[in-house]
Amino acid sequence: MAFPLGILLFFLIALPISDVHADIISPWRYEAYNNFEGGHRVGVTRKHHRPKFSPSQWKEAHATFYEGNSGTFGGACGYQDVVKEGYGLDTTALSTALFNNGRTCGACFQIKCVNSQWCKGQSSIYVTATDLCPPNYSIPSDNGGWCNPPRKHFDLAIPAYLKFAEYRGGIVPVIYRRVPCKREGGIRFTMNGNPYFNLIKVWNVGGAGEIVRVQVMKDDGKFKWTDLRRNWGQNWDTDVRLVGERLSFRVTASDGRSSVSRRVAPKYWQFGQTYEGKNFP
Repeated sequence: MAFPLGILLFFLIALPISDVHADIISPWRYEAYNNFEGGHRVGVTRKHHRPKFSPSQWKEAHATFYEGNSGTFGGACGYQDVVKEGYGLDTTALSTALFNNGRTCGACFQIKCVNSQWCKGQSSIYVTATDLCPPNYSIPSDNGGWCNPPRKHFDLAIPAYLKFAEYRGGIVPVIYRRVPCKREGGIRFTMNGNPYFNLIKVWNVGGAGEIVRVQVMKDDGKFKWTDLRRNWGQNWDTDVRLVGERLSFRVTASDGRSSVSRRVAPKYWQFGQTYEGKNFP
């Protein structure tokens, strides 16, 4: 039976087209549940193209250094070994004004030593925020209390500091800016806690590096994203029962982009294990 051309065009225009492979999405979304994988329906999220994270404007600050090792440079952010976890020794602790209650953990900075006799030839370094430089209110902020609010200050791991300044300089003026983070492999999710309290460490995040939201979805047919709470640093928690469920994660960065890692933790995942998802480009 022939159909009028106008009716055919109506059906062609009205049919929805789902992007079933969308992994990078915006915080707002349109969800459809018309995709089947292995006999189970899963949520489909449409892409919204946001620009990749780009460098910020240059700002002024100061930098000092502190000594330690790969197992201590990641303290306040919850990174257990910055070398094994891919950050290397080019890391920094941030003053309270920059640390932002742990929200800035994982962010990347370009820092230049300027206007000091102690600057070396390599005047620019790239570092990841992995720790907190706590304030010391017993010392004036302009004479030892470098990390006191409202000062913006970088307390660099000593291997990073020595790349652009002399040891005897102690403290040097710098300019800095946020830059995109480049990571090998995908976002990692390390499962900690117990059957009644899940503490998930999220690390190796590319792009903005700075996480503002983490969600988990159980593969239980309900297709419901559950928000995790920031516990400390980049450790996120929930008391929702996740044991025995295959898990998907959605990570939202400070630039508004989100990365969806579908079914990365198998049904019988174990505490103490790490699972790899999709990263930001």
